[in-house]
Amino acid sequence: MISKPVPANSFYHTCRYIANKQGAEILLAEGVRGHDYKLMATDFEMQQQLRPAKAQACFHSILSFYPGENPSDEMMKEIAKKYLAELGITNTQYAVSKHTDKTHLHMHIVANMVNNNGRSINDSWIGLRGKKIAQRLTQEYKLIPALQKNLVLTNMEALSQTEANKYRIYIAIAENLPRCKSMKELEEKLLTLGIETQYKYKGQSQERQGVSFKIGDTCFKGSQVDRKFSFPG
Repeated sequence: MISKPVPANSFYHTCRYIANKQGAEILLAEGVRGHDYKLMATDFEMQQQLRPAKAQACFHSILSFYPGENPSDEMMKEIAKKYLAELGITNTQYAVSKHTDKTHLHMHIVANMVNNNGRSINDSWIGLRGKKIAQRLTQEYKLIPALQKNLVLTNMEALSQTEANKYRIYIAIAENLPRCKSMKELEEKLLTLGIETQYKYKGQSQERQGVSFKIGDTCFKGSQVDRKFSFPG
Protein backbone atom coordinates (compact mmCIF):
# COMPACT_ATOMS: atom_id res chain seq x y z
CA MET A 1 0.00 0.00 0.00
CA ILE A 2 1.27 3.46 -0.91
CA SER A 3 0.47 6.79 0.76
CA LYS A 4 0.47 9.81 -1.54
CA PRO A 5 -0.46 13.27 -0.19
CA VAL A 6 -2.13 15.54 -2.73
CA PRO A 7 -1.86 19.35 -2.57
CA ALA A 8 -5.37 20.73 -2.02
CA ASN A 9 -6.40 24.35 -1.70
CA SER A 10 -10.15 23.94 -2.08
CA PHE A 11 -12.58 21.74 -0.17
CA TYR A 12 -15.14 22.20 -2.94
CA HIS A 13 -12.96 20.89 -5.78
CA THR A 14 -11.52 18.12 -3.61
CA CYS A 15 -14.93 16.92 -2.45
CA ARG A 16 -16.27 17.01 -5.99
CA TYR A 17 -13.37 14.86 -7.18
CA ILE A 18 -13.53 12.21 -4.48
CA ALA A 19 -17.34 11.91 -4.50
CA ASN A 20 -18.30 12.60 -8.11
CA LYS A 21 -15.68 10.58 -9.97
CA GLN A 22 -17.05 7.64 -11.93
CA GLY A 23 -16.94 4.53 -9.74
CA ALA A 24 -16.52 6.54 -6.51
CA GLU A 25 -18.18 5.38 -3.30
CA ILE A 26 -18.13 7.23 0.02
CA LEU A 27 -17.11 4.76 2.72
CA LEU A 28 -16.94 7.11 5.70
CA ALA A 29 -18.15 10.62 6.47
CA GLU A 30 -17.48 12.04 9.93
CA GLY A 31 -18.93 15.47 10.70
CA VAL A 32 -19.86 16.11 7.05
CA ARG A 33 -22.73 15.07 4.82
CA GLY A 34 -21.50 12.33 2.53
CA HIS A 35 -24.47 12.03 0.17
CA ASP A 36 -23.77 15.31 -1.68
CA TYR A 37 -20.32 16.71 -2.42
CA LYS A 38 -21.56 20.31 -2.34
CA LEU A 39 -22.99 19.89 1.15
CA MET A 40 -19.85 18.02 2.19
CA ALA A 41 -17.66 20.91 1.05
CA THR A 42 -19.92 23.42 2.82
CA ASP A 43 -19.57 21.49 6.08
CA PHE A 44 -15.78 21.45 5.78
CA GLU A 45 -15.67 25.15 4.92
CA MET A 46 -17.87 26.14 7.87
CA GLN A 47 -15.47 24.50 10.31
CA GLN A 48 -12.48 26.00 8.51
CA GLN A 49 -13.89 29.43 9.40
CA LEU A 50 -13.24 28.67 13.06
CA ARG A 51 -9.62 29.40 12.17
CA PRO A 52 -9.58 31.43 8.93
CA ALA A 53 -5.83 32.11 9.22
CA LYS A 54 -5.12 28.41 8.57
CA ALA A 55 -4.12 28.55 4.90
CA GLN A 56 -3.85 24.80 4.20
CA ALA A 57 -6.94 23.48 5.97
CA CYS A 58 -7.74 20.80 3.40
CA PHE A 59 -5.84 17.53 3.87
CA HIS A 60 -6.07 15.13 0.93
CA SER A 61 -4.21 11.85 0.64
CA ILE A 62 -4.50 8.72 -1.50
CA LEU A 63 -3.91 5.21 -0.18
CA SER A 64 -3.31 2.84 -3.09
CA PHE A 65 -3.38 -0.95 -2.94
CA TYR A 66 -1.32 -3.32 -5.04
CA PRO A 67 -2.86 -4.14 -8.46
CA GLY A 68 -5.25 -7.06 -8.06
CA GLU A 69 -5.53 -6.63 -4.29
CA ASN A 70 -9.15 -6.27 -3.18
CA PRO A 71 -9.56 -5.56 0.56
CA SER A 72 -13.09 -5.39 1.94
CA ASP A 73 -14.83 -2.09 2.60
CA GLU A 74 -14.59 -2.79 6.34
CA MET A 75 -10.86 -3.30 6.14
CA MET A 76 -10.45 -0.08 4.16
CA LYS A 77 -12.47 1.81 6.77
CA GLU A 78 -10.25 0.44 9.54
CA ILE A 79 -7.10 1.34 7.65
CA ALA A 80 -8.32 4.88 6.94
CA LYS A 81 -9.20 5.49 10.59
CA LYS A 82 -5.85 4.19 11.83
CA TYR A 83 -3.99 6.18 9.17
CA LEU A 84 -5.64 9.42 10.30
CA ALA A 85 -5.21 8.63 13.99
CA GLU A 86 -1.50 7.88 13.63
CA LEU A 87 -1.04 11.10 11.66
CA GLY A 88 -2.60 12.95 14.58
CA ILE A 89 -5.59 14.03 12.49
CA THR A 90 -8.20 13.47 15.19
CA ASN A 91 -11.20 15.28 16.65
CA THR A 92 -12.02 16.67 13.24
CA GLN A 93 -14.15 16.16 10.13
CA TYR A 94 -13.14 13.67 7.46
CA ALA A 95 -14.45 11.73 4.48
CA VAL A 96 -13.13 8.55 2.85
CA SER A 97 -13.96 7.57 -0.72
CA LYS A 98 -13.22 4.31 -2.55
CA HIS A 99 -12.24 4.62 -6.22
CA THR A 100 -12.27 1.76 -8.72
CA ASP A 101 -11.51 3.69 -11.91
CA LYS A 102 -7.93 2.37 -12.23
CA THR A 103 -6.31 -1.05 -12.33
CA HIS A 104 -5.45 -0.68 -8.65
CA LEU A 105 -8.03 -0.09 -5.93
CA HIS A 106 -7.41 3.12 -3.99
CA MET A 107 -9.12 5.41 -1.54
CA HIS A 108 -9.10 9.15 -1.10
CA ILE A 109 -9.01 10.59 2.41
CA VAL A 110 -10.01 14.20 2.99
CA ALA A 111 -9.85 15.81 6.42
CA ASN A 112 -10.12 19.23 7.99
CA MET A 113 -6.85 20.46 9.48
CA VAL A 114 -8.93 22.77 11.68
CA ASN A 115 -10.30 20.52 14.40
CA ASN A 116 -13.71 20.59 16.07
CA ASN A 117 -12.39 23.02 18.68
CA GLY A 118 -11.09 25.46 16.11
CA ARG A 119 -7.44 24.50 16.62
CA SER A 120 -4.89 23.79 13.89
CA ILE A 121 -3.69 20.22 13.42
CA ASN A 122 0.04 19.74 13.00
CA ASP A 123 0.96 19.05 9.36
CA SER A 124 4.76 19.07 9.59
CA TRP A 125 6.47 16.24 7.65
CA ILE A 126 3.02 14.83 6.99
CA GLY A 127 4.05 13.25 3.68
CA LEU A 128 6.94 11.32 5.21
CA ARG A 129 4.90 10.36 8.27
CA GLY A 130 2.08 9.12 6.03
CA LYS A 131 4.49 6.97 4.03
CA LYS A 132 5.85 5.29 7.16
CA ILE A 133 2.36 4.74 8.57
CA ALA A 134 1.23 3.15 5.28
CA GLN A 135 4.22 0.80 5.39
CA ARG A 136 3.37 -0.26 8.93
CA LEU A 137 -0.32 -0.75 8.11
CA THR A 138 0.68 -2.81 5.06
CA GLN A 139 2.46 -5.22 7.41
CA GLU A 140 -0.32 -5.18 10.02
CA TYR A 141 -3.02 -6.10 7.50
CA LYS A 142 -0.73 -8.46 5.56
CA LEU A 143 -1.10 -6.48 2.36
CA ILE A 144 1.28 -6.66 -0.58
CA PRO A 145 4.11 -4.13 -0.19
CA ALA A 146 4.79 -1.94 -3.22
CA LEU A 147 8.53 -2.56 -3.20
CA GLN A 148 9.08 -3.86 -6.72
CA LYS A 149 7.92 -2.94 -10.17
CA ASN A 150 5.20 -5.26 -11.44
CA LEU A 151 6.43 -5.97 -14.96
CA VAL A 152 3.49 -8.21 -15.83
CA LEU A 153 1.03 -5.38 -15.20
CA THR A 154 3.15 -2.73 -16.92
CA ASN A 155 1.98 -1.75 -20.38
CA MET A 156 5.33 -0.97 -22.01
CA GLU A 157 3.71 0.37 -25.16
CA ALA A 158 1.81 2.98 -23.17
CA LEU A 159 4.98 4.37 -21.56
CA SER A 160 6.94 7.35 -22.82
CA GLN A 161 10.30 6.56 -24.46
CA THR A 162 12.15 7.66 -21.33
CA GLU A 163 10.06 5.48 -18.99
CA ALA A 164 10.25 2.54 -21.40
CA ASN A 165 14.06 2.81 -21.41
CA LYS A 166 14.09 2.84 -17.61
CA TYR A 167 12.05 -0.38 -17.55
CA ARG A 168 14.34 -2.00 -20.12
CA ILE A 169 17.32 -1.24 -17.90
CA TYR A 170 15.44 -2.57 -14.87
CA ILE A 171 14.60 -5.83 -16.66
CA ALA A 172 18.18 -6.23 -17.92
CA ILE A 173 19.71 -5.75 -14.46
CA ALA A 174 17.10 -7.89 -12.68
CA GLU A 175 17.63 -10.78 -15.08
CA ASN A 176 21.46 -10.67 -15.20
CA LEU A 177 22.56 -9.50 -11.75
CA PRO A 178 21.90 -12.82 -9.94
CA ARG A 179 24.29 -14.58 -12.34
CA CYS A 180 27.10 -12.03 -12.01
CA LYS A 181 29.93 -12.33 -9.50
CA SER A 182 31.31 -8.82 -10.06
CA MET A 183 30.32 -5.40 -11.36
CA LYS A 184 32.69 -5.95 -14.28
CA GLU A 185 30.74 -9.03 -15.30
CA LEU A 186 27.45 -7.15 -15.03
CA GLU A 187 28.88 -4.29 -17.12
CA GLU A 188 29.80 -6.69 -19.92
CA LYS A 189 26.41 -8.40 -19.96
CA LEU A 190 24.58 -5.06 -20.01
CA LEU A 191 26.81 -3.76 -22.79
CA THR A 192 25.71 -6.65 -25.04
CA LEU A 193 22.15 -5.34 -24.50
CA GLY A 194 23.09 -1.79 -25.48
CA ILE A 195 23.30 -0.50 -21.90
CA GLU A 196 26.43 1.36 -20.80
CA THR A 197 27.47 1.46 -17.13
CA GLN A 198 28.93 4.73 -15.84
CA TYR A 199 30.41 5.55 -12.44
CA LYS A 200 30.61 8.61 -10.26
CA TYR A 201 33.91 8.98 -8.42
CA LYS A 202 34.71 10.64 -5.12
CA GLY A 203 36.61 13.86 -5.83
CA GLN A 204 39.70 13.23 -7.92
CA SER A 205 40.13 9.70 -6.58
CA GLN A 206 39.28 6.36 -8.15
CA GLU A 207 36.84 5.53 -5.36
CA ARG A 208 33.43 4.78 -6.83
CA GLN A 209 30.45 6.25 -5.01
CA GLY A 210 27.67 6.16 -7.58
CA VAL A 211 26.51 4.28 -10.67
CA SER A 212 24.38 5.22 -13.69
CA PHE A 213 23.08 3.26 -16.67
CA LYS A 214 22.81 4.72 -20.17
CA ILE A 215 20.71 3.44 -23.04
CA GLY A 216 20.68 5.48 -26.23
CA ASP A 217 20.63 9.14 -25.22
CA THR A 218 19.00 8.46 -21.87
CA CYS A 219 20.93 8.01 -18.63
CA PHE A 220 19.56 7.05 -15.20
CA LYS A 221 21.15 6.85 -11.79
CA GLY A 222 20.94 3.32 -10.40
CA SER A 223 18.57 4.49 -7.67
CA GLN A 224 16.27 5.99 -10.32
CA VAL A 225 15.96 2.62 -12.02
CA ASP A 226 15.12 1.06 -8.66
CA ARG A 227 16.16 1.81 -5.09
CA LYS A 228 17.91 -1.55 -4.77
CA PHE A 229 20.05 -0.74 -7.84
CA SER A 230 21.89 2.14 -6.19
CA PHE A 231 25.68 1.66 -6.08
CA PRO A 232 25.71 0.40 -2.46
CA GLY A 233 22.89 -1.96 -3.41
